[in-house]
Amino acid sequence: MGVEERRQQLIGVALDLFSRRSPDEVSIDEIATAAGISRPLVYHYFPGKLSLYEAALRRASDDLAGRFTEPHEGPLGARLLRVMGRFFDFVEEHGPGFSALMRGGPAVGSSTTNALVDSVRQAAYVQIVAHLDTAGPPPPRLELVVRSWISLAEATALLWLDGRRIPRTELEYQLVQDFGALAAVSAAHDEEMGALLRRVIAAEPADGPFADLVGRLAALVG
Repeated sequence: MGVEERRQQLIGVALDLFSRRSPDEVSIDEIATAAGISRPLVYHYFPGKLSLYEAALRRASDDLAGRFTEPHEGPLGARLLRVMGRFFDFVEEHGPGFSALMRGGPAVGSSTTNALVDSVRQAAYVQIVAHLDTAGPPPPRLELVVRSWISLAEATALLWLDGRRIPRTELEYQLVQDFGALAAVSAAHDEEMGALLRRVIAAEPADGPFADLVGRLAALVG
């Protein structure tokens, strides 16, 4: 193989192993064996496991960030539901690696890995805000809602991986409604957020997740 071809092969092998076990549990010897090459040859392309992990994480972070990209068509609730489906696809494909990354650890504590995680969060934030069609910079309360929701999605995914006690599709749907609930609380304190939420609700079909949430809350309070 050429140099770049071999590097990409090693990144793919490492990403597969890191997806099935915590990065701290995967050795260079295992990566070399899975790639069909010697341990010294791995070090020829990467100075150590951390640099290989960072390269694998860079590929994974690009993949995850791309899953938040969604056409600006149809009601917002349906768009977010598709995004959550792709997000949980990633979580399921990279379970142990995703868990180790979000919870931290010796193999994932470098400034590079932290920056890559932050870049995914920022990409998700930019994509979600773009769907809300704000004129100019997003209002401060909207930024708080979106960033809080992204953190909630991460925490929910980690809890789900621990035992998968709640069906995945239910959590995806609930997270979309969580976004609506966070926006509603903010709208109760801010007219700009209120106008944005009214616009979102007006575009929702009767069977959409946000309309369903309104109906459930109305029934709950009597």
